[in-house]
Amino acid sequence: MRENQAGPTRRSFLRNAGLAGAGATALGALGVAPAEAGTPDTADSARKGGGRWNPDGESRQFTVAVMPDTQYLYWGSQNSINPEPQEASLRYVIENSGKPDNNIVFLAHLGDLTQDADITSFQAVDKTFEIADSAGVAYSVLAGNHDVSGDDTRGTTPYLRTMGPQRFRRQKSFLGSDASGYNTAHVFRAAGQEWLLLAMDWRTSPAGFAWANDVIKKHPRLPVILTCHEIVGSTYGDEVYPYESGDPENNAEFSGYGQTVWDSLIKDNDQIFLTLNGHYWPSGRMTKKNAAGHDVHLHITNYQNRYMSGGGMLRLYHFDLERATIDVETISPWILEKDPAKRNRMEVLESRLTTAVDRFSIPFDFERRFAGFIPVPVRPARPAGKVLVPGTLAYWRFDNVGANGSAVTAGQQVRDLSGHGNDLTLQAVAGTAPDALTWTDDHHPDQPGHASLRFAGGRNPLHGAYLTTGASAPLNAETFKRGYTIETFVKIPRDWDGGNNGNMPVLVRRGASGDAGKHGENTDPKEPVAQLMTTNNGREVQFNCYPLSQTYPTTNWSHGLAEDQWWHIAVVNDGHHTKVYVESSPVADNPSTDSVGIASLGRTWLLGGHEYGGALDNVFHGWIGDVRIVDRALRPEEFLTR
Repeated sequence: MRENQAGPTRRSFLRNAGLAGAGATALGALGVAPAEAGTPDTADSARKGGGRWNPDGESRQFTVAVMPDTQYLYWGSQNSINPEPQEASLRYVIENSGKPDNNIVFLAHLGDLTQDADITSFQAVDKTFEIADSAGVAYSVLAGNHDVSGDDTRGTTPYLRTMGPQRFRRQKSFLGSDASGYNTAHVFRAAGQEWLLLAMDWRTSPAGFAWANDVIKKHPRLPVILTCHEIVGSTYGDEVYPYESGDPENNAEFSGYGQTVWDSLIKDNDQIFLTLNGHYWPSGRMTKKNAAGHDVHLHITNYQNRYMSGGGMLRLYHFDLERATIDVETISPWILEKDPAKRNRMEVLESRLTTAVDRFSIPFDFERRFAGFIPVPVRPARPAGKVLVPGTLAYWRFDNVGANGSAVTAGQQVRDLSGHGNDLTLQAVAGTAPDALTWTDDHHPDQPGHASLRFAGGRNPLHGAYLTTGASAPLNAETFKRGYTIETFVKIPRDWDGGNNGNMPVLVRRGASGDAGKHGENTDPKEPVAQLMTTNNGREVQFNCYPLSQTYPTTNWSHGLAEDQWWHIAVVNDGHHTKVYVESSPVADNPSTDSVGIASLGRTWLLGGHEYGGALDNVFHGWIGDVRIVDRALRPEEFLTR
């Protein structure tokens, strides 16, 4: 709570980084009595709702639940105890652990458990948290200014006797506490590795900060979430509803004490990436660079000024390591438990908070942000022999030929590593710059060869260089009657332009469809008999093929590819139907038309070049990595990315 307080007046990596080092102090030195959970009676069992907390610690999607200032629910000295909202939130945490769409792995309370620090208030808090204890929930608490006074050297208090470290002694997630008992450390498992959460006192002494710094030092590979009752406060007020928050991504600032926390603990510990505090309201957030130059997200979440003291609201931080995003939402499980038709007006308004300060997403590159203390393992290059699966007709890769950044020259050749003699040689548009095609070490992270070719081609006017098979290459005559798989890796640069680079060729079989006797619907007699390309409409992948089984083409289309990002593309034909995959995921527009083989006029294949009516009319712009052609359908688990 903010009254009478100084401060502001006014949003494919972790790989088993194990736990290192030990916890801090022995609990026996605290001189406090352990909080024993009694045996629940029948009424308590019904109130608790049963069930066990069972999160999935390996899933790359998980949720950290945050519960701020519940103080007005526990005001024992005024004979006002209302635990029901908080009980509902605890039930929600238990029921949503392990669920794929939630998977709550930890609950953090941000302090001010009570309004008055009275022993009767803490007796009620004790009973409520037995719901979490009996289900085995991993959680943390900390003292707010309404729970204690002074700093963490204050000695014993009703808070410490009730919610001190002795309460967590059976929790696997409990790492330890400092000598005072007011600062605790917790480790939870999520996304296949351990994460450290520090729960720090309302006012931490130099000894407390020293302990916290030591805990982080002893666990140098763990990402750290810091919870404290006060760090930042909002820079706007709650005079109107919905709140006018200004810039929702930058509407908070340090309090005086918050600056102390930053200087004493956060700034020099790169492992701390997120801080959470209550105390002030309305909710807000800011981002600040630490000493390592990396972002630290500092969030205030507090709803005590809202209906029913916030109704035990939960702020849910949904971590998604696959999408590189943290999605944040705010809900009141107590209200959501109720029949919507029977909710009062305030309950209707407060069941879910959807303004920009309470429901938002943070783009978060976990690998890059944590690379300073969890180095990202680089997948090593794989030799050609490891990916020459049975039926491989051609395999081209671009490592061990030219130096990084050097131009491809006419004297260099890209060998067909399948051994079938489908080697590639350089061709260039007249007047093209010598460096229009260069060797690079850029590559898709799952690509076998750690190299690619950088094409600088396009139209208006036509320019660029590309590669071609020889006139007698066996691949020229192949018709793929039993099926085929064509795989490659591409990256489109940020300077791609639809007018100059649209309908950009990746791999093309030369020979006009009209010359191959093709006609009928959707037939263009001047286009090649087969072409894998990206379109001018959003950089979609298109595979257009004239099969042996019919006179007109079949065409597969993907969604648009984002620029400046590597993509794996696979075209798979099982002898009758063709499917396109992007990142091993089938696209929507895969027609059911019967499509057997690929028509051939015995002419060459072009890598990065396209012809129309027998004349070159476009050259690829961007990067192309490994290319493999197989004479049968491969399953996604057999792709080059595996």
